[in-house]
Amino acid sequence: MKQSLHLKLGHQLSMTPQLQQAIKLLQLSSLELQQEIQQALCTNPLLELADEIAPEETETAETEAPDTNTVDESWNQEIPEELPVDARWEDIYQTTAASGPQRELPDFESFHSVTESLRDHLYWQLNLTPMSDEDRLIATAVIDAVNDDGLLSLSVEELQQSCSGQDGQPFEREEILAVLHRVQQFDPPGVAAADLRECLSIQLNQLSEDTPHRDLARELVKGHLNAIAEDDHTDLARRLGIPEAALRAGVRLIQSLSPRPGDSISAPEEGYVNPDVSVRKKDGRWLVTLNTEFTPRLCINSYYASQVQRADNSPDNRYLRDNLQEARWFLRSLESRNETLLRVAHCIVEMQQGFLDKGPEGMKPMVLADIATQLQLHESTISRVTTQKYIDTPRGIFELKYFFSSHVNTAAGGECSSTAIRAMIKKMIAGESRERPLSDSRITALLQDLGIQIARRTVAKYRESLNIPSSGDRKRFKRNL
Repeated sequence: MKQSLHLKLGHQLSMTPQLQQAIKLLQLSSLELQQEIQQALCTNPLLELADEIAPEETETAETEAPDTNTVDESWNQEIPEELPVDARWEDIYQTTAASGPQRELPDFESFHSVTESLRDHLYWQLNLTPMSDEDRLIATAVIDAVNDDGLLSLSVEELQQSCSGQDGQPFEREEILAVLHRVQQFDPPGVAAADLRECLSIQLNQLSEDTPHRDLARELVKGHLNAIAEDDHTDLARRLGIPEAALRAGVRLIQSLSPRPGDSISAPEEGYVNPDVSVRKKDGRWLVTLNTEFTPRLCINSYYASQVQRADNSPDNRYLRDNLQEARWFLRSLESRNETLLRVAHCIVEMQQGFLDKGPEGMKPMVLADIATQLQLHESTISRVTTQKYIDTPRGIFELKYFFSSHVNTAAGGECSSTAIRAMIKKMIAGESRERPLSDSRITALLQDLGIQIARRTVAKYRESLNIPSSGDRKRFKRNL
């Protein structure tokens, strides 16, 4: 066989560090993003906080500042030795009003969050996925078997024994595997895997076919994961018959994956949230704006950037040049995150204007595929953007995931959102008779009179999700009032 050289041109998607950083920033909440920005400021001298105050504004503020040497005589009071128990500070001393225009702040204590745990995140995606009743039963068993790391705690045989069909017969192994593979396509990537090897393989399979070294990384994960852990790249490259540089590139791709996918989904521990976007109605239109109040503005230090010399290969110049490139990547990743978040929020608001005008009863059915198709993005990207991202509306602060819900058919051939049906059930029960509370069958009949085709067991499920007791319990409770 004759050896020869060939020149080939082509395009391919590279999993560059810049792309990995953009994906990482995209799934961070606002508080986590602040910590990431603070860490970048501490480690990169080329990044600095942008000066948001113009010189003219500073001079004006200095000229209009009050004379600090002037003391109000009314404050020269001594603290009384004894005060009433219910005394307040403003009853004894004067209070000063805050200077400057007062802005109405959102109610941070009352917000509607959907993300509570990894299982809740998986159940939310399951609710938006069309499945048969039997497949949904298997998927529920699979999600219940997922631990906090995102890995499967039961084998396929144990899953087969733990769930059975409506006839009491256990499901076939092929049915369990088919639904399991469906759940493994949920976000976060690699969830519901049996072990580390399958977890990494799932994440590699979800990458684009044009990703460099993906096939090599799949081969390494499949048969040489222990050898990679020993970090003997020279011997492994010799055994595989490939250049060591290519092997290291494949290992770097594997190291960019998550061995514990459940770590990316966690319940918010903070007692308050910072809204990422805001929506307000102006001139009859709903306007969506990015909330930059809680995110510091960054820029590149002009002095250090001017010290970078292209032809200089000294260690100091290489240090400045590398940090300058990283700073530019970080700023572009932040810009990409904000742009994607704003596009998704704008699309959600456009589709859910009925909710903003009428409340939960005006919510329309919407799934991840609706937004993904309109914005030409992947469904997993929409899931990352809407998780732990909040929007401030006139009706309160809501997680973006709140606006997604499954649908129920209507008699007119249309669709009604499950969120709207829950709001209707809550409204019916709030206005029911004290002596004769509405039963689930009666609520079903009332909804069917409104043209909503719904079963009694679905009404019971929605009522329980609202933490509303049954009609008998409500009757006993109201009787004792």
